[in-house]
Amino acid sequence: MDTKFFATYQTESRKTWNAIPMVHPIVYPTMGLVNEAGEVAGKVKKIFRDRNGHITATDRATLKDELGDVLWYLTQICTELDLTLEEVAEANLTKLFSRLERGKIKGDGDNR
Repeated sequence: MDTKFFATYQTESRKTWNAIPMVHPIVYPTMGLVNEAGEVAGKVKKIFRDRNGHITATDRATLKDELGDVLWYLTQICTELDLTLEEVAEANLTKLFSRLERGKIKGDGDNR
């Protein structure tokens, strides 16, 4: 590989970049949700990497705390969108049961 490949990539890729202002109340909780979900995923990864998937009481307590943070950020996003957690959950079950009935529970794509 050309030793200047990444320097060229960095220069060329910048041509496709735009500064997008994100001053909106939904931005902070969305970033928080992604961060907290990543923390949950990291802790689960380590449980499987380090202990072959053995989940201890301490792991459960830690994951419960992190999942609470996920829930908090999700709730804030719903509030900013004027959605209730109930209507989000109901819509999700409707979507999932529709997929199940049509034999589309597995696979890719939002509109399956």
